[in-house]
Amino acid sequence: MADAMNAISQSMECPVCLSTFTDPKILSCSHTFCKTCLDNLLECHGNCQIRCPICRAVTQVPNQDVGKLQANLALKNVIEEMKCHPQICTNCKSNDKPSAVVYCQDCGKYLCTTCLNMHSQWGDFIGHDVIAMSEISSGKVSVRRYRKCRKHPKEDDGCFCSTCRRFTCFRCVVMEHTGEGHTVIEGAAYEDRHMKSIEELKSKVDTKRSFFLKYIDFIDDQSKSVDNAKKQCTSDINKAYDEAVRQLTEKRESLLREVNETTEGVEKELESMKTTAQKHINQLTTIAEMVTDRTKIPLDMDTLAAHDTLCEDLREAFDQEDPDYEPPRKSSKKGKSVSFERNIGKDELGLGHIVNVVEKYVILPTEDSLSAMTTTPDGRMAVGCWTGGMHIFSPDGQLQQTVLKDDGIRDVGFLSDGRCVAMDTSDNITLYTPEYAKLDVIFQTLSSDAGEFPNLSVDGDDQIYVSYWEAKKILVFSTAGGQAVSEIPCNGYEPQQITSYHGSLITSSDDTIRLIDKQGAVQHKLKKPDSNLYAAVSQWNTILVAKVKHDEGLVSIDEYTNELRHIRNLVNDYKIERPERHWYYLQQYRSGEIAFCTPERLYIFH
Repeated sequence: MADAMNAISQSMECPVCLSTFTDPKILSCSHTFCKTCLDNLLECHGNCQIRCPICRAVTQVPNQDVGKLQANLALKNVIEEMKCHPQICTNCKSNDKPSAVVYCQDCGKYLCTTCLNMHSQWGDFIGHDVIAMSEISSGKVSVRRYRKCRKHPKEDDGCFCSTCRRFTCFRCVVMEHTGEGHTVIEGAAYEDRHMKSIEELKSKVDTKRSFFLKYIDFIDDQSKSVDNAKKQCTSDINKAYDEAVRQLTEKRESLLREVNETTEGVEKELESMKTTAQKHINQLTTIAEMVTDRTKIPLDMDTLAAHDTLCEDLREAFDQEDPDYEPPRKSSKKGKSVSFERNIGKDELGLGHIVNVVEKYVILPTEDSLSAMTTTPDGRMAVGCWTGGMHIFSPDGQLQQTVLKDDGIRDVGFLSDGRCVAMDTSDNITLYTPEYAKLDVIFQTLSSDAGEFPNLSVDGDDQIYVSYWEAKKILVFSTAGGQAVSEIPCNGYEPQQITSYHGSLITSSDDTIRLIDKQGAVQHKLKKPDSNLYAAVSQWNTILVAKVKHDEGLVSIDEYTNELRHIRNLVNDYKIERPERHWYYLQQYRSGEIAFCTPERLYIFH
């Protein structure tokens, strides 16, 4: 009778949690599990279906609600019925057995008060683990089950067949598990191996979980940096507002909304990444707890199948790739780029505006070919190549036209009537029509040996300036050609690049920018040691300066007044693909985009 009660009690246990069924639900394959266990499985798989841990059949869950699955009413009634009847003593020999008050874990028997007194008087039983029935019924303590063979109820299941995945007695081993392919070990040995496997799984889960916890910490750091940028920007706006009049209230609110709109998407991206990582941690934790946080060993085929499936799910979970830190880093970069610029020293009435630099780049059609860059009369960007051709790009980076394909270009410019002025790789200047037809005009320039690395610029009066490194001077030509009409000395420095600027010239020489007049006198100078500087004229007639750290592949772009006083930073330490050749150009589109060109790529900053 005790063996029968033990068998019935085991049949009331869920194969997943190994506890008495709670709110049992039936899957479409007819296997039954606790509702809570099915909820955990559904959450781990993250969809609207459950794979049965025993037979692996798939059950569709209506509206992802396990509660809508069919309840196992018969099993539920049996469990309720068993709860209503007290456990009887399994040691008494009489038919009219009293209720049990304790359970002896070592004897495997329920004992009434009389049997407990007898049990306590025997010296051999003094050290036995005796549990009160109140602790068992409350669920605080689990009853240790003794495995008995189903075919030979008096025999212990002391062996385990790895092939059949079941415990068995010695008689069954001899009769059924001695054939080829059967591997039989001691039950205790299997239990030891099983517990070691659980410990290994738990260790791997802890390690994988730590990876994702560090990943979440990293995302939190990125979120904080974005939040700090937003707070700093908001603070700047508030300070400017306090200094302005009450009429600017509406403008202030508009700017704050713009900041929030700019950073809101980034914050949502980071939060989504964090949620995904947390979901993976929850998945690992939930399955790990179902597999590792137990005190019982699976007993039968269904239980073993459920356990194997859960272990497989757990291995699949921690076999996923470790978190990638690059997406949150890229996402936060967009949020951290937001800043606020006040309207100090400008005629415009207002607090200022939000600055958020957005970049794109295009690879030049000819590798390592850059030799010149200038804006076209219609506001596009022309990039000249020493290997031949001039490529014209729109403000959004689209290559729209290639001209002068047969001419190697060292530098290029445009006159006010649309004609093109180009210097070839032999340092000869050629004049072209607006349709890029060659004109019969000859300019008497210096030879390559005398000048070396010339650079060209055109001013608003259609005068053509050509600078020479070796000769340390700038020659000025008219569009009629012939000899230079004047000469500008560069005392003590090499004019590596020149740009016309309202009756003056801007020269770039390694780490120094100089603003000089038509006689060569230096009016203003800007020096940035350990960097190379390149200048351009902005659409607001301020001076743009690109500071390049070639060895590090970093570029910063700032705006300066006509006296080379700093106004604001536009691009800060932007990482570029570092080219082999040390040659760069800076220009601005008429529509406002800033173009920065390396020998291989054209970067466009909005």
